[in-house]
Amino acid sequence: MLKSGDIADAAHCRKLVEATVAELGGIDVLVNNAAHQMTFNSAQQISEEEWDRTFAVNISAMFYLTKAATPHLPRGGAIINTASINADSPNPHLLAYATTKGAIQNFTGGLAQLLAAKEIRVNAVAPGPVWTPLIPSTMPAEAVAHFGEQVPLKRPAQPCEVAPVYVLLASDEASYVSGTMIGVTGGKPIL
Repeated sequence: MLKSGDIADAAHCRKLVEATVAELGGIDVLVNNAAHQMTFNSAQQISEEEWDRTFAVNISAMFYLTKAATPHLPRGGAIINTASINADSPNPHLLAYATTKGAIQNFTGGLAQLLAAKEIRVNAVAPGPVWTPLIPSTMPAEAVAHFGEQVPLKRPAQPCEVAPVYVLLASDEASYVSGTMIGVTGGKPIL
């Protein structure tokens, strides 16, 4: 099911969830995986509109989708949020993005406690450098050329190297895992 629209709009998020429930008959797992990022050399370069857009896409949309989906999640259901290594080790050139990823980490921890009585698990995945279209479209060429070299494995991950963590967190094998953030960081510790 492919739906166009702006996930920064709460009404659109509600419509997405309603359409999903109508088409599939329910929701067992919600994966919040959307991001907006831009690179800046100073806080003064970040416009108010850019700051607001980053928060709208990265954290507000996550809240809207979660709020709409939670009444449809069964006991044993799961919410998996995408944070980032930037939640623990913020890149100063990604100030707005990194700030939202810290918010996602806290949103995940608080929501896990809130939904525990309903037996809905809430976790986050914190990728380190992952090669996605976001990288060359939002970073200077020099940063792209050396992207991923800062982690111990000296390379970025491919999306298929991050996916197994989402699969685990969605599965019944992770029935006792909630309120945590799992790093997929190429050897750079998240503590």
